[in-house]
This record gives sequence, structure tokens and C-alpha cells, in this order.
Amino acid sequence: MTLEKKINEDLKAAMKSGDQIKLNTVRSLRAHIIKLTKRGTGNMLTSDEELSVLMTAAKKRREAIEMYQKGGRRDLVEQEQKELEVINGYLPQPMSREEAEEVVLRIIARANASTAKDLGKVMPLAMKELKGKIDGKVVQEVVRQKLGGAP
Repeated sequence: MTLEKKINEDLKAAMKSGDQIKLNTVRSLRAHIIKLTKRGTGNMLTSDEELSVLMTAAKKRREAIEMYQKGGRRDLVEQEQKELEVINGYLPQPMSREEAEEVVLRIIARANASTAKDLGKVMPLAMKELKGKIDGKVVQEVVRQKLGGAP
């Protein structure tokens, strides 16, 4: 089942159940998907494009949570966290940091990287392979750690 179909089904279910947070979150996701499908290509969304919609929505919620926490708006923090939980339900299971470290070590070996100067070589490869599986900030931390600790 495509993401669009799953979202449409979840939208109907949220309307019936009266869950306003889920309803608003799913509507927001649906609007982003519709916007992308109407861009004029006539093609269905690829899985990478679907993942990109979800990742963008999740990132916006995380940033909002951080800002609301700094502003002392606990009520808005809770709402954003609930929306993030809904979005995370559509995302693939995240990779652990240890698993990401293994992937980064393989990429470093493949790219013959050894110093922090090779960060520009390794990061694009790591992000391509780990996109949607783990947060980009974690990938960057792991790459910097492994290249900084390399002889």
C-alpha cells in the first residue's frame, strides 16, 4: 500500500474517531503529498519523495518542540510531540547509532578517507545510504568522530 493510500485511510479513521491531533497531522501530510503530485510531472511519488515529505514534517515538529521548550510553552510542546508521534508511525524504524557507525566505517573504508579533511567525501555517501534511517545530525557526529579518531 502506498503512503498516500495509507494516509487517506488514516484520515477517514481519524475523522470517525474524533482524534483532532491525528486528523490535523494527517491532513497536513496529505496536503504536502497532493502538492508534490500536482507539480506537473504526472508521475506517482517515488518512495524517496514520500520519505522526504515525512522527514521534513518530522524535522519541523522537532524544531518547534525545541523552540516551545525554550519559550516555556509546555502546552504547545505536548501538542507537537503528539503530532511527531503520528508522523513517526509512517516512518521506517530508525537505525541505532551503533548500526550507523558500522555503515559509516564501511563508507570510510570504501572512500579511502582517513582524516577530518575527507569529511566532504564521506558525508554525501553516508547521507545517501542512511537517509531516512537515522537523523542527519547523528550521521554527521558519527562521521566526524570516526574521521577525527582515524590516524
